[in-house]
Amino acid sequence: MLDKLNIVKQRFDEVSDLIIQPEIIADQKRYVKLNKEYKDLKVLCDKRDEYITLTKNIEEAEEIIADGSDEEMVEMAKMQLDEAKSAMPKLEEEIKYLLIPKDPEDEKNVVMEIRAGTGGDEASIFAGDLFRMYTKYCESKGWKTNVIDLSEGTSGGYKEIHFEVNGEDVYGTLKFEAGVHRVQRVPQTETQGRVHTSAATVMVIPEAEEFDVQIDPKDVRIDYFCSSGPGGQSVNTTYSAVRLTHEPTGIVAQCQDEKSQHKNKDKAFKVLRSRLYDMELAKKQAEDAAKRNSQVSSGDRSAKIRTYNYPQGRVTDHRIGLTLYDLQNIMNGDIQKIIDELMLVENTEKLKEASEIF
Repeated sequence: MLDKLNIVKQRFDEVSDLIIQPEIIADQKRYVKLNKEYKDLKVLCDKRDEYITLTKNIEEAEEIIADGSDEEMVEMAKMQLDEAKSAMPKLEEEIKYLLIPKDPEDEKNVVMEIRAGTGGDEASIFAGDLFRMYTKYCESKGWKTNVIDLSEGTSGGYKEIHFEVNGEDVYGTLKFEAGVHRVQRVPQTETQGRVHTSAATVMVIPEAEEFDVQIDPKDVRIDYFCSSGPGGQSVNTTYSAVRLTHEPTGIVAQCQDEKSQHKNKDKAFKVLRSRLYDMELAKKQAEDAAKRNSQVSSGDRSAKIRTYNYPQGRVTDHRIGLTLYDLQNIMNGDIQKIIDELMLVENTEKLKEASEIF
């Protein structure tokens, strides 16, 4: 393990030197990337220092015990040896996890799509509730959200809403939210007081850079149309809204959030690139999940992942059998505890997978 940590230290020293070079600082994109690598490597280097200290403590204690000339020193050495040996397994597990190569997708920003499923007007209202839950969660993380396109429900909420989330390690956190979310409650429109079940589908798409996906302009049909919904005087008067159709795949992306046709076009292309990228990523995730029988990231977008039961104030994540009786706080954006549990399961899977390396 120390050999691997020494290679990490060598790279850390290289990166430390690079990020103070004027030409690197001038290249903002490269500087941000190296700065992120520096932070990740520093965590490992700190663990390396802990590992070296513990190893030395064990060696010193064993030497004193083997010498045996001073009883008091031997007793102290035995205590030091016990402490160091009990701390070592936990530290080794932490280092093993940190040494697993990170998924480069995890650092990406995302485009999220929430679509009302079965349940009519109630499904649209629930899609609106989920959108509010995610925006509040993103706000708590210091991430920025920006609506790209939406279609309002007839009784509130959204038939569908697309929005982007920008911040640090966004996809690595929100990817667990992809799938079918189900709600059980008495709808506002229900006169008999009966509990209904409705659903909404959440998609979490990593934002693709231009170099991730090459789109041939000849493959894209561009349609311009009048915006609908909120937007002031320009609504329904100017052809500012943009719809892109990628003819080889039939994938459609549109944006009408901005007043400028040019800005809408840029956003729509960003969504189109991300959807094409996501299509390939979904295939890869499904293959990876089949290989390791992953519980939390199967690549199956039609899988029912969570139920929100209002009469019982209960939220259940079906992938890991987690049930929490804290529905109100969760719907107000407090979903970190669910994400933490899902991350723990995924990290355990990764450690099992990587155990043969160490």
